[in-house]
Amino acid sequence: MYQKKYYSDFEAKKLICEIGKRVYQKNFVAANDGNISVRVGSNTIWTTPTGVSKGFMTPDMMVKMDLDGKVIAGKNKPSSEVKMHLRVYRESPETNAVVHAHPPIATSYAIAGINLEKPVSPEAVVLLGRVPVAPYATPSTEEVPDSITPFIKDHHAVLLANHGALTWGRDLIEAYYRMESLEHYALMLTYSTNILNKANELNCNQISDLVDMRNKMGIKTGGVPPCDISNQPAPATASKEAIIQEIVEKVTKRVLDHLQQGGRV
Repeated sequence: MYQKKYYSDFEAKKLICEIGKRVYQKNFVAANDGNISVRVGSNTIWTTPTGVSKGFMTPDMMVKMDLDGKVIAGKNKPSSEVKMHLRVYRESPETNAVVHAHPPIATSYAIAGINLEKPVSPEAVVLLGRVPVAPYATPSTEEVPDSITPFIKDHHAVLLANHGALTWGRDLIEAYYRMESLEHYALMLTYSTNILNKANELNCNQISDLVDMRNKMGIKTGGVPPCDISNQPAPATASKEAIIQEIVEKVTKRVLDHLQQGGRV
């Protein structure tokens, strides 16, 4: 069972800067894109400032807010997109961190309006499940949190139509890893379906086993990816030797039964 533990103010600000560098170095954001937040109390978070590259942040730049959007501490203004984060925290009490970025491959799926849900990778099934595309909403408005609200309780990752991606988790490392996994999954799917033109999907039994595995690990993700029942493995067929053996056994039994009843062969 996961034990809820809030970050201290010092830990939160330092870790946000570290994850900001990783997000920037991996090309998940460009210029001043993206934002990160961490919960430090039941009603308080630290979040990234507006107008600052995620690769060049320092702890003193962070902004402390309550879940109603009121700034409590910090000399900078928060990102206008923090509204998404606040909605996730309010709708998902177990969430302690949120990451918003624009990873190129995953965002391309968001632009195309394609859900990431093909079961082609065990890791994707376990760590992400199904990743839906939220309807397009004008950035920085209440339309954005409204667009993701239907997905918050049952998912931990969502694509933002024509915009980017949002992931959340029980701590900042988990939220960030989900963003990494999301982009990695999107890249594998792109290679297999668009370059190799072949993607062998996991069958229903295999998906069920993976879902059982993640449940035992205490991982909650976005439900069960769809599976094609026609993709089930064919039942094993008996070998020629086994068929002959079965015939011999049946004939032998009938002969013995006949003899026991006083008959003659």
